[in-house]
Amino acid sequence: MSSLSTHVLDAVRGAPAAEMAVTLFDGDAIIGAGATDDDGRIDGLGADLAPGVYRIVFDTGVYFGRQRIETFYPEVSIAFVVGRERHYHVPLLLSPYAFSTYRGS
Repeated sequence: MSSLSTHVLDAVRGAPAAEMAVTLFDGDAIIGAGATDDDGRIDGLGADLAPGVYRIVFDTGVYFGRQRIETFYPEVSIAFVVGRERHYHVPLLLSPYAFSTYRGS
């Protein structure tokens, strides 16, 4: 079985995005949830993930709202494939009007 972690960086502040709600879905079912720590990380969001397609959703609207920053993206949803057994890391680089991601290690 595979595991999942994430890391969110706020490109506007040049700092980790702390206290952002993140939810992991398998289809429509929530299988994990948490909030990023002071370093913008969640290490154990998903454990024992079988091969398949999953979706990780970042609550960017609430995060930017707490800072009184308008954002175009109220959430960022990233679908990804778990294939062979390994640890998967899905980082997010975020600003109010753009985001990017990649398969981390």
